[in-house]
Amino acid sequence: MKRHVKYVLKDENPTIWIGKEGITTQLTAEVEKQLQKSKMVKVRILPAALMDDNTAQSIAVQTATQTEASLVEVRGHVFILFRKRRQVTQNTQTQ
Repeated sequence: MKRHVKYVLKDENPTIWIGKEGITTQLTAEVEKQLQKSKMVKVRILPAALMDDNTAQSIAVQTATQTEASLVEVRGHVFILFRKRRQVTQNTQTQ
């Protein structure tokens, strides 16, 4: 599966950029939205986000954990996340 995701996204540009603010709730929500729409997302980490002890690997792992996605690959400052689509269920009860 990882091979397929890498192949599909190899020529695509990242659709999300992580800046100096790091991983915010808005960023996590956007990643969630894109994962729900297309199952995979390519993220670029800007150099400003790599201050202190943050590495591309640690940011990628943290983002994957928060979105419950699989981390496919970290290459330089770009990483790829994949998650199967979640089934949206509505619990409507009639009374």
